Amino acid sequence: MDNGTVRVAIVGGGDIGRGWAALIAAAGWPVSLYDNSAAALRDAPGEIFARARRLVELHRAQAAATENGIKQFNVGRSLLQACSDADWIIEAIPEDIKAKQKLVETLEGVAPNARLISSSSSALTPTDLVARASRPERCMIVHPLNPPELIPLVEIVPGPATDNALVSVVKGWLQALGRFPVVVKKPVMGNVVGRISAALWREAVDLVLEGVIDIDDLDRAVSLGPALGWAAAGPHLSYHLGAGNEGVGGFFQHLLKTLESVWGDLATWTELEPERRRAFINKVEHAYGDRLSSIRIARDRRLAAILRGLEDAREAE
Repeated sequence: MDNGTVRVAIVGGGDIGRGWAALIAAAGWPVSLYDNSAAALRDAPGEIFARARRLVELHRAQAAATENGIKQFNVGRSLLQACSDADWIIEAIPEDIKAKQKLVETLEGVAPNARLISSSSSALTPTDLVARASRPERCMIVHPLNPPELIPLVEIVPGPATDNALVSVVKGWLQALGRFPVVVKKPVMGNVVGRISAALWREAVDLVLEGVIDIDDLDRAVSLGPALGWAAAGPHLSYHLGAGNEGVGGFFQHLLKTLESVWGDLATWTELEPERRRAFINKVEHAYGDRLSSIRIARDRRLAAILRGLEDAREAE
């Protein structure tokens, strides 16, 4: 580290790894990327640079810092070349427990001086991650949301052996990147955001498949309904405020029975059978067609506008 700059190595050139790299490069920090796929390493830099510069267009990054980060960007020909001098190594490979455990073990040899090795996983616990590690105190889950360069929330999940001081360090690094870290105190499958998202999406899928609502209307209902309210206040505070001066206690007093009736009628399936899966995919593809590139640009523009609005509101408070 030098003058508040953190040297970062990212292992994994998929969408999450590229998002991390775009975010960190846009902050002007030096980033190295490694992937065992030659095709991923060939294609990743162009997309990473485009995503970083897109942050400038969306007023989420400064042009000078972004170009400085892009100038320092490095593609490692090996794990050793990419990671040997990193302060922070981000694992962003596919969700394969054995592969992640082996990678952490290997990183201990090629990067003995790295201060932190973090995993972007939502499906592993920190204990799983460090099963083969000899220095588990410098490992933890640091899970971003997609796209990592735009959505500011990051979940930190320390393990039983994680150095508590390191949690404070990574919180500082994330805050320097404009992220809002939250600490998950007890490891659970999917972390916190993944569980909430999975529960909501299951109900959303079920409502579409049961013919209650069309795909595009469902997306509109969520994005302009609870998602909008939760962006401003979160679910607990929204219900607490929604009951007026009585607060959540009053809400439960008057509406708990109604809510329990809804809970009792929610989807409970845990597997999406092939026929239903195909039907759902067809509905999504029919709703959005081949417009994903333009839709993604519009989505990013909306996200940036929402973030600016929230930031302006916080400054006025």
